[in-house]
Amino acid sequence: MLNQDIIREATRLTRSGQLVEATSLLQRMLRGEKERDATAPMSGQPALAAGREPQTIDAKANAAETRRPRRAAQPAVDIAKHLHGLGLGGALRRAPPSMADIVPDGAKFVEGVYANAAGSRAYRLFIPSGYHGQPIPLVIMLHGCTQSPEDFAAGTRMNFIAEEQTCFVAYPAQRAEANQAKCWNWFRPADQQRGTGEPALIAGITRQIMRDYSVNPERVYVAGLSAGAAAAAIMGSTYGDLYAAIGIHSGLACGVASDLPSALMAMKQGGGPEAPPSDGPPVPTIVFHGDRDATVHSKNGARIVRQSIGGSRTKIKVHRGRVPGGHAYTRTVHADAGGRGILEHWEIHGAGHAWSGGSPAGSYTDSDGPDATREMLRFFLEHSLQRRRD
Repeated sequence: MLNQDIIREATRLTRSGQLVEATSLLQRMLRGEKERDATAPMSGQPALAAGREPQTIDAKANAAETRRPRRAAQPAVDIAKHLHGLGLGGALRRAPPSMADIVPDGAKFVEGVYANAAGSRAYRLFIPSGYHGQPIPLVIMLHGCTQSPEDFAAGTRMNFIAEEQTCFVAYPAQRAEANQAKCWNWFRPADQQRGTGEPALIAGITRQIMRDYSVNPERVYVAGLSAGAAAAAIMGSTYGDLYAAIGIHSGLACGVASDLPSALMAMKQGGGPEAPPSDGPPVPTIVFHGDRDATVHSKNGARIVRQSIGGSRTKIKVHRGRVPGGHAYTRTVHADAGGRGILEHWEIHGAGHAWSGGSPAGSYTDSDGPDATREMLRFFLEHSLQRRRD
């Protein structure tokens, strides 16, 4: 039987950013152990009113070109133990990737920081060698739990594909102070709304880069893995006027959870409330999910598809294939009345919770799957804000 006092305490810990402690508390409850004293909540900043953009405190990027990524601070042993039990400990045991695994020759990978009333976040920005001041697309990449921008860049190899297509790629970094497992807080209501919390920070990073560099404002995109994918879904739902398309790999739909217990339920069973259909045209979305994912149930991929389509009528085409020597997959394309593909759902058969077609230089990758990075960027470049308005 669920102990409601423990549920309330886990919810409080979650809202204060102490995901590891909250998860440990719930695990002890399920094992029938007695409740221990919970860690005091972390100090936080008051949430802004929904829909209100926070005032920018420091809008200037603190950019500096670097040759190798910084080594992340070593987490406490007990945190690593809990993350391992959740299937999230892989990134903690890896050595940092080399710059050769992150940046192609001739390109740059610079550092930046953005701050507003919601807090601050560092980020890394990939600048392709073909950039000479002309307007080019921008892709925002949101990492998964325990990952870093460098790890995520190495695993997805997005910088190498972006070098071919001459695109910027930005990697916001979640702070351990905001979430000890470095997960984006997609399950907290304050981080699911426009103008407040993490959505305001991610949108602020996007706009800062657009101000500091020549970005094509019609071609700005956001994607992520796992918790980062859930955050990308939130960005597509709350900032559809900023992002022309979104990519969700092994993630969850916007609004399926409002606290840690409901988040765990959605992850394991694919449950949660259905979001009401959007009144406007759907934000073009590409979804990847392994049907053997034991961390985020593959039902969540179908949930994202339903939420993305909303009330729109689409024509469906199904393609099946197999990577030579690797996974089979089913690719379902939803097209609008004009025949334009507005949503793709890639079900990867036999794959788990990992970036499909990724490099072993990064964590949570599966090189036997279709190349999610290349397909995602191909899908993005087929869409623009102007095309959605037409």
